[in-house]
Amino acid sequence: MKLEQRCQKIRLILSDVDGVMTDGGIAFDNQGIETKQFHVRDGMGIKLWQKSGNQFGILTARSSHIVKVRAAELNIELVRQGFEDKLSIVNQISDELNLELDEICFIGDDLTDLPVLNHVGLAVAVADAVEEVQSASHYKTKTPGGRGAVRELVETILKNQKRWSEVIQNYLSS
Repeated sequence: MKLEQRCQKIRLILSDVDGVMTDGGIAFDNQGIETKQFHVRDGMGIKLWQKSGNQFGILTARSSHIVKVRAAELNIELVRQGFEDKLSIVNQISDELNLELDEICFIGDDLTDLPVLNHVGLAVAVADAVEEVQSASHYKTKTPGGRGAVRELVETILKNQKRWSEVIQNYLSS
């Protein structure tokens, strides 16, 4: 199936965090408090996706307070942290939201993402994902994780859905 056909069905994007929404680096200060760096373009992409009437969610094997903070800032209500078995969580989410798996896109970067990538309608690897994730994906971003890959994905889906110009119309008319 072509990328355009896969994109047509997508209503929900689920994203890993470390290595996708961040560059994968995890820093701790002297008090042991974890910090992460997120890219502003990814945040804008998530907001554009939400404004287009779609949902965005976070699905990560690690648990981190800073992920909750970033999710709240972006009005992301769908946040699942601390699960190694991501596929069972995706199945729960699809049941909760009454979505088929082919209406879900997942973007990942490492081996824990493979089970999900093998079952969703649009499997996406960031540019610097491990080889196995790239091989399992329908689309590979040109942008590495933490540098705007989520934004690139949102634009790719909306452009393939022929909705990009409608989504950015508010910005063009100001």
